[in-house]
Amino acid sequence: MADSSSSSNNSSSSLRDLTHTAASQLVHWREPKKSAAAFGLSLLVLLSVATLSVISVVSYLLLACLCVTITFRVYKSVIQLAAVTWVMTYVGAVFNGVTILILADIIFFTTPLIYQKKKAQIDRHVEAVRLKLEETLQSLQDKLPGAVKKSKVE
Repeated sequence: MADSSSSSNNSSSSLRDLTHTAASQLVHWREPKKSAAAFGLSLLVLLSVATLSVISVVSYLLLACLCVTITFRVYKSVIQLAAVTWVMTYVGAVFNGVTILILADIIFFTTPLIYQKKKAQIDRHVEAVRLKLEETLQSLQDKLPGAVKKSKVE
């Protein structure tokens, strides 16, 4: 019992020391960019509280966080949408609309017949491609910083 209280006391004191060190570095301007940001933000909040109600200041801060989040989401969507548009410009340069419709018609009517006749071979190749694609995506996710890791549910 004494060990657990001393270990929690040690972790509490180390957290206190870490917080004290970080605050000391900010106040003594050891890292000017971080100190300037902390000073500017704290001054802005205090001036806002002096002129507006605390509820208004908190709501504006939360609204600002929401705007940043939404902006990031829109940016990610636009980048995906831009990639598709860029690919489609090349497709449009090679084919015109009627050619694409003719190819779609041919594929639509011939694919089921070919699949019926060669089902086992097609399934085997599709499975191999799917596994290779999963391997490639997994290696890309491991290499890219900030990539969302998808865990398999088994």
